[in-house]
Amino acid sequence: MSNEIGAATALPTVNAYVYPRGGLDVLSRDEVARLKDASTGGMHDLLRRCALAVLTSGSASDDPRAAQELYPDFDIQVLQQDRGIRIELANAPAMAFVDGQIIRGVAELLFAVVRDLAYTAIELGPEYATDLESSAGITNAVFGLLRNARLLQPGDPNMVVCWGGHSINRVEYDYTKLVGYELGLRGMDICTGCGPGAMKGPMKGANVAHAKQRQYPARYIGITEPGIIAAESPNPIVNQLVIMPDIEKRLESFVRLGHGIIVFPGGVGTAEEILYLLGLLLQEENRDIPFPFILTGPTASAPYFEQIDQFIRLTLGDEAASRYEIIVADPEQVARRMSAGIRKVKEYRVGHKDSFYFNWSLSIPLDLQQPFVPTHEAMAALDLHHGRRPHELAADLRRAFSGIVAGNVKEDGLRRVEEFGPFRINGDRDIMQSLDALLRAFVEQRRMKIAGEYKPCYEVVA
Repeated sequence: MSNEIGAATALPTVNAYVYPRGGLDVLSRDEVARLKDASTGGMHDLLRRCALAVLTSGSASDDPRAAQELYPDFDIQVLQQDRGIRIELANAPAMAFVDGQIIRGVAELLFAVVRDLAYTAIELGPEYATDLESSAGITNAVFGLLRNARLLQPGDPNMVVCWGGHSINRVEYDYTKLVGYELGLRGMDICTGCGPGAMKGPMKGANVAHAKQRQYPARYIGITEPGIIAAESPNPIVNQLVIMPDIEKRLESFVRLGHGIIVFPGGVGTAEEILYLLGLLLQEENRDIPFPFILTGPTASAPYFEQIDQFIRLTLGDEAASRYEIIVADPEQVARRMSAGIRKVKEYRVGHKDSFYFNWSLSIPLDLQQPFVPTHEAMAALDLHHGRRPHELAADLRRAFSGIVAGNVKEDGLRRVEEFGPFRINGDRDIMQSLDALLRAFVEQRRMKIAGEYKPCYEVVA
């Protein structure tokens, strides 16, 4: 790698050539040519934004446009050569380098970006659109992306998915580390959405526990998607990153890859994830599938979970609430319950001859797999009324929260709200009142944004 200090920009920058390690280091000339074509076509701006996100890994901002404003002259090119590919970085953030050399973990994440965006462009391009019109076709696409990222590894079930907010307070963050530590002591690996806050804490705690238990290699998987990576750049502990094409494939990756899920306090994104999983577990086909699902936080977060629980019971009923367990201020108990739950998962998979590394048995209906584009018309058309089957109402509630996430931190959503005003969400009066109270609590507890005053991107209409 060669480099030099770039021209003066808002912050110090570096020009560099970077060569791949793993995944992209053994390629044919045809594969290199296709990779280069994919990266220089219409997806170049997407590649640039995602690459900038990993080069600013550890950033405290959740504004997707902040990094682009700080590094307006940054660019990335994928170059072809006989021994594979080479990435050229122009005016890259100096924070990604030490003494002129790119930090190894940052380099790995950078090539994960190139790998996944190129795979999506090449293997899931327009010519394969018909393959993505069926539930089985979408699941096969998710499988292909995870396998290409080398995330599907044989071995006993031990992957715990941790969901929670990027904007949480210090007490909650420290609690996520304690839970991660207890999980790590029991030999469990961690998968999160890859960002800061409740996505970083469990990895940090597990990292210490894995070192104590001499568990190598330990896995800290981050699953993200292009619309959100710029707002939630990967935390430094992530050692396996995959970028799924959209939020629905990201959510499916979590439940196919994970053997159990722990939810920490969070905001609308966390509520979206909870409703997605409940929508699956309430399907008749999935009722007998063991899937440990625990909501947990410190004592001060108990009211948060009480409000989430009340909202779920009002909208989806007590059966939905029976699919999860709430444990307050007891990291050891969380880890013990998760460990016991994963043992049941193993027994079930052995009995049903299902793989340990990919949950094929879980049924995911097509309407939960198809991407939801949160336009103002789509948000207003959501059917948030009583009388629907619980899993169908859960699906539309999930879409409502997904739209708010887009309006908060995704570029397209921010642009729509700036142009057309807040999204309007309507439905039965009691559902809207409960939803409004929940969202107001998120705002008051500063769960919507890391910094600055929050201006709602939504309007709840009874």
